[in-house]
Amino acid sequence: MASPLPVRDGVGATRLHLPLTGPWPTVGAYMAERFFHLDPERLLTRFDRGEIVARDGSALDRETPLGVHEFVWYYREPPIEREIPFEIEVLHQDADLVVADKPHFLPTTPGGKYLQNSALVRLRRLLDLPDLTPIHRLDRATAGLLMFSVRPQTRGAYQLLFERRQVEKVYEAVSALPEGWDAASPALAGHPFPVVFRNHIEKLRAHVCVRADAEREPNSETLIELIHADDRVLHTRLRPHSGRMHQLRVHLAALGAGILNDGFYPVLLPEAPDDFDRPLQLLARELRFVDPLSGAPREFVTRRTLQEAPSR
Repeated sequence: MASPLPVRDGVGATRLHLPLTGPWPTVGAYMAERFFHLDPERLLTRFDRGEIVARDGSALDRETPLGVHEFVWYYREPPIEREIPFEIEVLHQDADLVVADKPHFLPTTPGGKYLQNSALVRLRRLLDLPDLTPIHRLDRATAGLLMFSVRPQTRGAYQLLFERRQVEKVYEAVSALPEGWDAASPALAGHPFPVVFRNHIEKLRAHVCVRADAEREPNSETLIELIHADDRVLHTRLRPHSGRMHQLRVHLAALGAGILNDGFYPVLLPEAPDDFDRPLQLLARELRFVDPLSGAPREFVTRRTLQEAPSR
């Protein structure tokens, strides 16, 4: 559903689905209850300024009855953001595709306390491409390759590549050396390399971590290869066959090789400010696929490295 409001300063308008019936006499009354953490008069003043609009772009006022409109659009008021002091790099750009190298700590899209400090908004502003849209996502903590669609007309062709698992994705990770590590016979949890690990991963509503269930039918799979190990850390190459939330972090943690500086797995740590000196040691390294428009093979490789990777 196209927004009636243009992208502004790299940020698209937010769409809100309204109930058509309920105990609220007006759209403003519903939104004041929905966003109870905001000052209600400040919210209603946004109606007075014409900042809440319908699908045709017409402004609602604070007395607009509930049930007249099913959707409204508005710009989020910018949060006070902590600057993410790392730059995103463009590795490739053509008429349909942008491939960027994302730093650690930068979210893929705006959300929560991050708006301008997101890969999408930074790239829209840098490249002056208001229709730019991510084709897939990386966790905020993960660095590496991200693909973006430039034009809505060709976006679906690239999205289908990911839906059909026709993109080869390769990651790297660095973990603390697992307990009982035997350099003469390298293995994870008794599984010699290369390790194919499968389990069932479920995203729970209102939980920041996913749940792994060994009793249910697996819905995730990762091939784990050994790159190098020293007396301190383990460096692995990861080839996910599926794309479940936090999959690589969960799989390595389940095998006793949780990724260095992971505050979620195997143990959820208390929330704390970002420590820019201790990024999660996970990197989206390579992307390979056959371009759906030209039929030509495509390959992209990050220029980033993991700071804790052992020298060889």
